[in-house]
Amino acid sequence: MNFSNELGDRAIQDVMQTYPGIGEILARYDIGCTTCKVGICLLKDVVSIHGLSKEDEAKIELEVNEFLATKGE
Repeated sequence: MNFSNELGDRAIQDVMQTYPGIGEILARYDIGCTTCKVGICLLKDVVSIHGLSKEDEAKIELEVNEFLATKGE
């Protein structure tokens, strides 16, 4: 997965602290990172380990990158 600004290589906890809207995107796909107490998974791994279809993975990638674009990233 290719996320803008190499965001995929950052821990999900840090990503959501900087961009809370990304947690909302993931929650729509039943990825519960916002309630996880650990938060050390990389964003790119969080998406891939949840057994989503390739189509849903592509949608998440697109939504996250569009969200970042609206933030000027």
